Amino acid sequence: MTIKNNHINYIEFKAKNIKAIKAFYSICFNWEFTDYGPDYVSFSESGIQGGFEHSETEINNGALIVLYHNNLKVIQNKIIECNGTISEGIFSFPGGKRFHFKDPSGNELAVWCYV
Repeated sequence: MTIKNNHINYIEFKAKNIKAIKAFYSICFNWEFTDYGPDYVSFSESGIQGGFEHSETEINNGALIVLYHNNLKVIQNKIIECNGTISEGIFSFPGGKRFHFKDPSGNELAVWCYV
């Protein structure tokens, strides 16, 4: 699969209990998992790549849509120019970097790229 700029590439959910969420989705839907420490697990075999991040806070809308772009600075500036706001600046994670933004309606999404 070719990763393209501006396409939805990943979806991230919150989870109260990583072990329980892995059991649920593996038994119900045959998803496969890769652990990245005690607070994060990625999933595959679901139709789209994604992951679960541990959270102790109340989960209202636990989904984070993640777009791909090969130049975070360029797309970040474009988002700001189009009246979006940066809710979390660029940070590193295993395999890449990303930032979070809110669109003009307040929906939060993220954009990532390879390191």
